[in-house]
Amino acid sequence: MTADTTLIILGASGDLTSRLLLPALGQLLTREPGRSIRLHGAGMEDWTDEHWREVVQKAFQTTDAAAAFAAVSETTYSRADITEPADLQKLLDDAEGRPALYFAVPPAVAEKSCLALSDVTIPDGTVLALEKPFGTDEASAHRLNQQLAKLVPEDQVFRIDHFLGRSTVLNLLGARFANRLLESVWSADDIASVEIDYPEALGLEGRAGYYDGAGALVDMIQSHLLQVMAFVTMEPPASLNQLDLRDATSAVLRATHVRDDDPVHNSRRARYTAGDVGDRHFTSYVDEPGVDAARGTETLAEMTVEVRNARWQGVPITLRSGKALSSGHRAVTVAFKPVRHLPGGFVGESEPSVLVFSLGPDTMSLGLNVNGADDPLELERVTLAADLGEGALKAYGEVLSGILDGDAMLAVRGDAAEQCWRIVQPVIDAWRKNEVPLDEYAAGTAGPASWNL
Repeated sequence: MTADTTLIILGASGDLTSRLLLPALGQLLTREPGRSIRLHGAGMEDWTDEHWREVVQKAFQTTDAAAAFAAVSETTYSRADITEPADLQKLLDDAEGRPALYFAVPPAVAEKSCLALSDVTIPDGTVLALEKPFGTDEASAHRLNQQLAKLVPEDQVFRIDHFLGRSTVLNLLGARFANRLLESVWSADDIASVEIDYPEALGLEGRAGYYDGAGALVDMIQSHLLQVMAFVTMEPPASLNQLDLRDATSAVLRATHVRDDDPVHNSRRARYTAGDVGDRHFTSYVDEPGVDAARGTETLAEMTVEVRNARWQGVPITLRSGKALSSGHRAVTVAFKPVRHLPGGFVGESEPSVLVFSLGPDTMSLGLNVNGADDPLELERVTLAADLGEGALKAYGEVLSGILDGDAMLAVRGDAAEQCWRIVQPVIDAWRKNEVPLDEYAAGTAGPASWNL
């Protein structure tokens, strides 16, 4: 573990800080009490140190990490404009040990702050941690990467995708690479299709300002789901260190394209109308505060890609995510091909095997055909299941652990961020031209009836 780090949260008064970052930090310090860390908050609000400490302590209590507050009880706060070089310089000068700047601010503000850092003396070893999205297209992501490269080395840039800290994603690596039973059949020779589905029951939750300009495709598929796909499909790395792992995920993203280069027939979009999700009523998306109906923003997106290499050629990989949906199955689903020959005489269930990694609750299940209890020639479907647990740390806890340790294994590398934009751009272009219809679905359903989900 790296000691003597000052974690400087930029945008300390925001929702991301209080709801996700601070509880995760408390959990991390509870699990690893030996960490030597100084915490400093910075934002535009005129807070006192005492008020900031109350915010931190309250956030720690949400994860039963109240005792961990002692490790950061001397935390301080500064009112700062992080787009001003002088304010940034003071934050860095006041840091003890290695500074780690966490940009818990909107992407546009983070980019302006990175430009301002050009006029700042940055201490050696400084870490820059940025939340997605990284740019607004491939070209802007490239420009941002060029700017970051002027500031610190690439291995000190942490592009945060908290999905890579999810215990299920990490467990997937173990299941895939530590079991010959799976490792030997993990290719187009035996796998028919892959689906990565992440339905959400939540709506906008006050994020219309961002979401209405992004939509489900950019918000979820362009970032989170493509990164998960890279873990599912990458070649076996020599090790799980940041260099080998990120080389492997970047390589598979470079080989990924919209299936058949046809975004019209390999993508779908829809938005929700009024309906109920559980006991919560949703108005139509177009009537949500802050939404511009003329934008045609989708709240449910789907696209099918293919990886053009020897391992995966011909396997359709479908990525799907949306809001205000019924409680669907958040999962990575790997469907295997049928057996080459089923001897005559068997009757009953004989569907191909399916392996499912659920993304909360974290489980793994394998559907198999076995002999029936009463008739040995009648096949029945059984499911072998394993509870993978929630993991020792929340996703953001894993992310913060990597930042404090200087281990970028679970951070998105610059070239991978650009590739994710390249992959989805044909779909974005087709949707902007209205070449793909914008379907509708009632909130609380699985999606449009015509999709046959």
